Amino acid sequence: MLTTIGDHLRKLRSESTFTQELLAERAGVSVETIRKLEQNERTSARMSTLNKLATALGVPTSALMGSAAQAQAMREPDAEPLGLVDVRRALTPVADLDGRSVIDEPEIGPPTAADVRRSIRAANTIYHANDYAAALTLIPGLLDEARTFVACADGDEQLAAHALASRAHQLAGRLLIQLRRVDLAHVALTVALDHARRSGDQMVGAAAVAPMCWLLLRQARFGEAEVLAVRTADQVEPKLSTASPAELAAWGFLLIKGASAAVRDARYDDARDMLDLAAAGAHRLGDRPHPDADITGNDYSPEGVHLMRVETAVIAGRPDEALTLAQQVHRSPQVTPSSRQRHRLDVAHSYAQTGAYTEATGVLMDLRDRAPAWLRQQRYARDIVQSIADRRRRAMTRELAELASLVGA
Repeated sequence: MLTTIGDHLRKLRSESTFTQELLAERAGVSVETIRKLEQNERTSARMSTLNKLATALGVPTSALMGSAAQAQAMREPDAEPLGLVDVRRALTPVADLDGRSVIDEPEIGPPTAADVRRSIRAANTIYHANDYAAALTLIPGLLDEARTFVACADGDEQLAAHALASRAHQLAGRLLIQLRRVDLAHVALTVALDHARRSGDQMVGAAAVAPMCWLLLRQARFGEAEVLAVRTADQVEPKLSTASPAELAAWGFLLIKGASAAVRDARYDDARDMLDLAAAGAHRLGDRPHPDADITGNDYSPEGVHLMRVETAVIAGRPDEALTLAQQVHRSPQVTPSSRQRHRLDVAHSYAQTGAYTEATGVLMDLRDRAPAWLRQQRYARDIVQSIADRRRRAMTRELAELASLVGA
């Protein structure tokens, strides 16, 4: 049976000496919030609320996570109705004829900009740690928190509120793309773009466009993805000699997305030209950190551009070139784990294409050990495993059989 945040909360509290009232006092959370969670009248909460409850109970925040999200993240049968219901509610809230929400008002006390930023940063860290179950549990509360901040903010703070709401919805969109929920991801990213426009911040807008391009690529809408990436890159193109790290990262990341679309549209030379331009900006950026990387997931860097060169060679059907390029990768702290994992799939694919099945299997086994939840979601991994199984003349090895079971090949 799938359990909820409230089920875990009720069990942990009953094993302690806390009444609902005492836990509320110790955690600085309303008794009503605790009661509704424990009775499953509410199945999500702000991350800040979960952190407070976990701290008061002396347990990690992950101890409060519900197993419905775990089932969804692990692609268990029939997981979607439970695993995504709160995400759907947060993305598509329902109001009555008077415009009032049909669910309860948000938790007492409006969040601050610092609260929302901390929540986005924490959720992004969890996402890049491949803990999709935890991220899926936290996203509804994060979106509610961001929406509440927009509703409560005024004056100049309203612009900052829209910027943070865009960042929150961008993260939701990226997670949903990983979980193959493309329609929900489109909803999240459309809202992210709307908030970005309202913020008046071009960097926020560019950051929202990047995952939308990724989504379009997942839908094989290569032409639209390239036009969106290139048009936006032209709008935010900085002067390289004076550009800030944030400006360089926003522009360069879009060029990478444009190159990814171009090569998938059978235009390898155009993709290479875009990557040459992106490389110039990455060289100018150097090791300077992107100030918002912890809430945007933008890993633009010299290494990031080089990883895309490997990917373009793979897509262009040049596995030997891809393997040669892969040997020239120099690790940098800016590249996210998911980007590096995706690169390792390119390496495995290239090995398989050149008949080096043992090496390909070894790369996949390493990914299985390091990031099983991520690997399970990758159709690319399934295709590689299937291609190895189809081409081998001998019986499937134990390692290959384990991989096939994990990715559904």
